[in-house]
Amino acid sequence: MKHITKFLALIIVAATLFSCVSQQKYLESENLRKSCESELNLLKSDFLSTSNKLTEASSELERLKKQHENLKRDTLLLGKNFRTQSMNLQKLQESYDDLLKSTESLMAGNKSEVSAILDNLNKLKADLLRREDELKMMETEMHNRLIELTEKEKLIEDKEAKISELQRILDNKDFAVNELKDKVLKALQVYQDNGLNVYEKNGKVYVSMDEKLLFKTGSYEVDPRGEVALKEISIILEQDSDINVMIEGHTDNVPYRASSGQIRDNWDLSVLRATSVLKIILKHGDIEPSRLTASGRGEYIPIDGDNTPEARAKNRRTEIILTPKMDELFKLLESN
Repeated sequence: MKHITKFLALIIVAATLFSCVSQQKYLESENLRKSCESELNLLKSDFLSTSNKLTEASSELERLKKQHENLKRDTLLLGKNFRTQSMNLQKLQESYDDLLKSTESLMAGNKSEVSAILDNLNKLKADLLRREDELKMMETEMHNRLIELTEKEKLIEDKEAKISELQRILDNKDFAVNELKDKVLKALQVYQDNGLNVYEKNGKVYVSMDEKLLFKTGSYEVDPRGEVALKEISIILEQDSDINVMIEGHTDNVPYRASSGQIRDNWDLSVLRATSVLKIILKHGDIEPSRLTASGRGEYIPIDGDNTPEARAKNRRTEIILTPKMDELFKLLESN
């Protein structure tokens, strides 16, 4: 932004030194326009990227919550199986103790019966050892599942915290935009029926001023009445340093006619009008120049495509686009 401002300053100085616009100045103005359009597209891309990341984070959170519920269900099932196996083990232990007692009482009796009892006893002992091994494996699996469950819960908590923080920043940005729009509307309400319109779009506040409020036909010198309106905007920008400003000049599609002078076409006129508005804003407020950018759109972004006098009058306008800084949001996105 600072390089663009310096470049605009060079264009303005060069424009005042020479009586006509050279081919080089036209190319510089063209490069400036493309640079400003690239910056605008970058801001739009950042905004869309922010919205997409919020959607992706929400989807990831839902997926993790489903995994969390599955782990809980599996853990409950393992716990149930563990309790069942523990009860079976206790019963086997009791049977083993009973058989051991029977064996002791029958040692003096029938040897074949004693042998059968010993066989059963050995089988029960082997089964008991096998069940103990199974229980140990189940305990290990339950422990691992609990660790995994804890890690998933921590991951979900982190995701929820980041989403909450992202939502908080977006809510604060929306609040700041609405507050800024209300402040601008209040300051400029006297001009609402005199060629000025304030509205919000894509997270930005637009102050659209008709040609009749700022300039005479074909001129880029700001009318005194328009300067009063711009002074109100300067006061707002001086009070709030967290607002960046893009000033766009727009013309109709009627070719500019001039035999001499530094204005050769509508594009030149739109650029000079934008820089004139920028200088008036800086004149009436203690504002860091790096916060402001001026650009000329010429006739190429009309708001009314009809080729009528009324439509052309709508298209001859200057738009002051106010954007609250979103450094906090960009830092959070970069950390993810």
